[in-house]
Amino acid sequence: MADKLTIKQEKYVQGLFAGLSQREAYKQAYPCKNMSDKTIDEKACILAKNGKVRARLDDLTEELKSRNMVTVEKVLAELAKVGFSNGSDFARVVEKEYAEEIKDEDGNVTGEKVHKYKTVDVIPTEQLDDDKLAAIAGIKATEKGIEVKTNDKMKALELMGKYLGMFTDKNEIEVKAIPQIIIKRGGSGD
Repeated sequence: MADKLTIKQEKYVQGLFAGLSQREAYKQAYPCKNMSDKTIDEKACILAKNGKVRARLDDLTEELKSRNMVTVEKVLAELAKVGFSNGSDFARVVEKEYAEEIKDEDGNVTGEKVHKYKTVDVIPTEQLDDDKLAAIAGIKATEKGIEVKTNDKMKALELMGKYLGMFTDKNEIEVKAIPQIIIKRGGSGD
């Protein structure tokens, strides 16, 4: 393959990519024991201008960007997960019932009465998809049951709206008129 770098060229590129100066990257990649710094600098500069070396360095840089890049799209996607989540994503109202024994005056069970009531059941996290999990800020057990705290939905919607230009901040400025003083200079009798 014609575009392939030699082992030493690759080592030089890796040194540059790691943040070494051209001189230090060259010294790491090539034997320079009997070279002056001026010679090393010249050779490193020539190598840095090599098309294959530049292309490889650009590839490494782009690869790093694509792996670690925070993009507008990624930020908006995370905000959307929070902004478009609902309480019903994490809990549901269910109807339950319990039976109460009906007793006569002597304490004998004569039947039962069924009572119905509504309660809230928290949906187990293993049943939630990643988008719904991203909207959860925390889960804790309290005396009254499980509490699910979500990230700030309104703030997420506000940030998305601002990005989309839906909201504009209006600033009011009070301007007081400065009286104008007119001075006449002039002729006779004035």
